[in-house]
Amino acid sequence: MHEPVAKRVAHVWRRPTGDVDDPWAWLADRDDPDTLAYLRAENDAADAWFAEHGELVDAVYGELRSRIQETDQSPPVRHGRWWYTSSTMEGADYPVHRRGPTAETADRDVLLDENVEATGHPFFALGAFDLGHDQQLLAWSADLDGSERYTMRIRDLRTGRDLDDVLEGTAGAGTAWAAGDHHLFYVTDDEHRRPCRVWRHERGTPQAADVLVFEEPDEHFSVGIDLSRSGQWILIDVESQTTSETRLIRADEPERAPQIVRPRRDGIEFGVDHWGDRFVIVTNEVHPDFAVMTAPLDDPGRWTTLVAGSPGRRILGVEPFAEHVVLVQWRAAQPELCIVGRDGTERVLQLSDEPHDVALDANPEYDSTTVRYLYQSYTVPAEHHAHDLRTDERTLLKRTAVVGVDLSRYVAERHWATAPDGVAVPVDVVRRADAAQPAPTVLYGYGSYEISLAPWFSPARLSLLDRGISFAVAHPRGGGELGRQWYLDGKLLHKRNTFTDTIAAAEHLVATGLARPGRLAVRGASAGGLLVGACVTMRPDLFAAAVAEVPFVDVVTTMSDPDLPLTVTEWEEWGDPRIEPWATYMLGYSPYDQTSARDYPALMVTGGLNDPAVSYHEPAKWVAKLRALRTNDAPLVFRCELGAGHRGPSGRYDAWRDEARVVAFLLVALAG
Repeated sequence: MHEPVAKRVAHVWRRPTGDVDDPWAWLADRDDPDTLAYLRAENDAADAWFAEHGELVDAVYGELRSRIQETDQSPPVRHGRWWYTSSTMEGADYPVHRRGPTAETADRDVLLDENVEATGHPFFALGAFDLGHDQQLLAWSADLDGSERYTMRIRDLRTGRDLDDVLEGTAGAGTAWAAGDHHLFYVTDDEHRRPCRVWRHERGTPQAADVLVFEEPDEHFSVGIDLSRSGQWILIDVESQTTSETRLIRADEPERAPQIVRPRRDGIEFGVDHWGDRFVIVTNEVHPDFAVMTAPLDDPGRWTTLVAGSPGRRILGVEPFAEHVVLVQWRAAQPELCIVGRDGTERVLQLSDEPHDVALDANPEYDSTTVRYLYQSYTVPAEHHAHDLRTDERTLLKRTAVVGVDLSRYVAERHWATAPDGVAVPVDVVRRADAAQPAPTVLYGYGSYEISLAPWFSPARLSLLDRGISFAVAHPRGGGELGRQWYLDGKLLHKRNTFTDTIAAAEHLVATGLARPGRLAVRGASAGGLLVGACVTMRPDLFAAAVAEVPFVDVVTTMSDPDLPLTVTEWEEWGDPRIEPWATYMLGYSPYDQTSARDYPALMVTGGLNDPAVSYHEPAKWVAKLRALRTNDAPLVFRCELGAGHRGPSGRYDAWRDEARVVAFLLVALAG
């Protein structure tokens, strides 16, 4: 494989830790013609590498497609007098959204065909999809380049045509219709891509006439908007990484100024919804793992405990129904749904001993006595269930088809690794029951932002398992799997725990005979890409291969620049490396800064030119530095999507092809 060589241009960063030479800093200038030329050269080299393994890529892609029922339909869900569904057609990249008067005829009327809207665009991502109160108007938005800036339109569902209203530059931060559907609330960004302004649009008027309802000046805070489950209140949420507040507008009084629930207090987080004669609040004010409170409608700041907090039971959110609320929570590294009555009685849905995911499905009917939820695991594809809150009866509405596969051949189990400081770290492993052990293994991780990795089913993963490769998921500190403290112990000046926990998980897999020494890979995306970069710079000897997708690897440089998107809002997660102690600590794990002359595993790295979350130049600079410094010739493949962003290609077939490349890369790198 011909390796591209990025030119070197002298550049020095002035840092508290000392001056740093960065000859690839020029790659951050996307207007430099050499930048695009270098990215194209890397893409050509990647294409050449995959061409050498084209038969394997095609085989994996064919296997993946053969397992998926390409023409499919979601189980209809009732909302008012209509039943709604989405469907896919073989050969079409995107879903079609439909409705009908009965469950049997839910596919009668097309509301929005994403394939039609995507015509002529190499990228398409649906943003808002918000029905008006009378369900005759639809606010919808689309991103056409992966930048996550959306154009919003309003469709008259009686005619199927969009109105003249066009709202440019909207953020993916929610929408809310006022009662009567004459006004639509939406959010826009500032120049740093921070959602910070809430607008009120009057249907039939130009965007220039829209009214600014709320603006958040503090750069640490972002703004989102939603409609309460009951449809009676518009909710404006303002939050940083550690603090939040909510403002309320009655949906039938859209021109009134927002009412603040409680003034923000540093370190206090809360979210609000409407529950009939009261508000329901999820907050950390009385317990670090959050509790559920209620408040009267005429005094939303006066809170009374409904569900007390308890250690290790991290309450994430609440979905109100007329007579119940459903808590979404994590406990013992396992997501749960907990049904709570108005008297505070609780019952957790008991589902499976195998590590699994459970999440709320679409539940648009506030007065319903049935809650719909989704279940999946490493060995069970997504299932739609309905649970009767009165009788506790459960109905399987639909199980995602996996064509031609005997799922009983696969097993999944939970293990616990021991971190260097003695902390037990959960690790899930899925494999074929008849596979020889120890086996080549792919270890996946994330471990940031208190995001918990719930088990998920993957048709593509079967191409690894069927070839005797195991798949493991580490749950390191920095995620939220074991409560708020698990998150706090993996952020800021404890961030290294995320990486050492993952390394401990890898060592545990080898030590217990699950993973074969020298045949271990690590994979992650975004902040999980940072995890990958940190692991391979800390312990390159431990891994034979690594896949870092849109990785956040140039940590110090990015977090030192407040003019970049997201930087200021992220200081509460990572720290500010312009000052100590953050400067020294972050430098100690930043993969770009820690890359040196040594052998590295086989690496596959991806980026997106229009990525607003992790700028393309981070993976590009890292790959350029790796090529210049590494002392071995293991495969180093870098693909940068030139017409997409953080999530890669938008069409499902292109996404499947991308995943086939990743699987093929891992198969080649772990062969032996």
